[in-house]
Amino acid sequence: MFDGFTAETLARMQFAFTVSFHIVFPAFSIGLASYLAVLNALWLRTKNETYRDLFNYWKKIFAVAFGMGVVSGIVMSYQFGTNWSVFADKTGPVLGPLMAYEVLSAFFLEAGFLGIMLFGRARVGAKLHMFATAMVAFGTLMSATWILSVNSWMQTPAGYSINDVGQFIPENWWEIIFNPSFPYRLAHMVMAAYLTTALVVGGVGALHLLRNRKDAPAKKMFSMAMWMLIFVAPLQIFAGDQHGLNTLEHQPVKIMAMEGHYKSYTDGAPLILFGFPNSKEKRVDYAIEIPNLSSLILKHQWDAPLKGLDTVPDEDEPPVAIVFWSFRIMVGIGFAMLGLGAWGLWARVRKKLYDQNLLHWASVLMGPMGFFAVLAGWVTTEVGRQPFTVYGLLRTSDSLAPISAPAVATSLIAFIIVYFFIFGTGTFYLLRMMNKSATSPQLDLEVGQPNRIGNTSIRQTNANAIPNA
Repeated sequence: MFDGFTAETLARMQFAFTVSFHIVFPAFSIGLASYLAVLNALWLRTKNETYRDLFNYWKKIFAVAFGMGVVSGIVMSYQFGTNWSVFADKTGPVLGPLMAYEVLSAFFLEAGFLGIMLFGRARVGAKLHMFATAMVAFGTLMSATWILSVNSWMQTPAGYSINDVGQFIPENWWEIIFNPSFPYRLAHMVMAAYLTTALVVGGVGALHLLRNRKDAPAKKMFSMAMWMLIFVAPLQIFAGDQHGLNTLEHQPVKIMAMEGHYKSYTDGAPLILFGFPNSKEKRVDYAIEIPNLSSLILKHQWDAPLKGLDTVPDEDEPPVAIVFWSFRIMVGIGFAMLGLGAWGLWARVRKKLYDQNLLHWASVLMGPMGFFAVLAGWVTTEVGRQPFTVYGLLRTSDSLAPISAPAVATSLIAFIIVYFFIFGTGTFYLLRMMNKSATSPQLDLEVGQPNRIGNTSIRQTNANAIPNA
């Protein structure tokens, strides 16, 4: 199945496969944790039962997604020791403490308060339950902060020295944590998580509105999702632009690959909208381009010169075609989010937000698009960094453990089989949960909490009905 692949290629494929499964769950849980905190706060403030219905509905989905994210993350981390032990050895003094901080300060925080958020409203009271919910949301953001600091340091290393055996030694932790690309990556990723969650929430709300336009929780979640899109999508586009300028400064070769600039331009570079990168001939075939627009975007000058891949040794070029297309997928979905948000705003102004079937169908179709955008952005970031694991300092080929290709191929096949079975089943279960309306009869996670069946509230108060209660 993998004949002809080297151990390095297979190890990269394995890491890409496991990370691709993992990244979608944190991207969803980061946004969903904040959404749950907002829903809980709105219920405490207004006592509107719709907000509590939505909180109880989405917290079950969050619990499953959070668990799947934890499991996929643990499996992924073992590859640092199995396939990339040289990388772990050389970068461990810098990256090891950062990843430990993530577990100790962020994961323990969100995991510690998760049980109270899921089961504790009747036991600890509304205010402490709200505090626990906020801590789970804060913990997910802290976790993203530490992990993005690790990844950003690999992209723009700072605050280090290299000892006699080639290890990166920390010299200034402030410079390591707050390295040059970190603020841009953090803002870009957090907003991506919020937009991903908004699309899912909006898609679920739209699905139930297509079935019943009077479904109050569906109307509320759809309205909130549309507000999130129209406010955050423009901010995300702006943050992406600033991130691009930072990348141009610190990782110019990645920008060359993203733009498809095989050659340098002295009097303004075109923006290539579409085409087929041809690395053999060093050109983009069938290119559709807008003259000088790339220089205007990247340099803010119409005729600003831009260097191309002709200034870079072939062995230092990333896989241009992958970076070129993943970047366009990410940007295309980003503008589609903005368009959907604008469409929702137009329908809201006309008081037709809950009555336009076409808008609702578009929202359903856009529901999973945030995940594709996150994956495309990750591919752009990571593949664009190649052929380095630590940009410009440690090559990927020098980071690999002394392993054989057949061993990696065997484990990769095992990962593919197990992942598709386990996470495929988990994803199917999540979709089944989302397919149910928030007003459907369903058992709450915690005893003593009222459920909503239509407009009737019921309370489980008979503790004798549960063994050992």
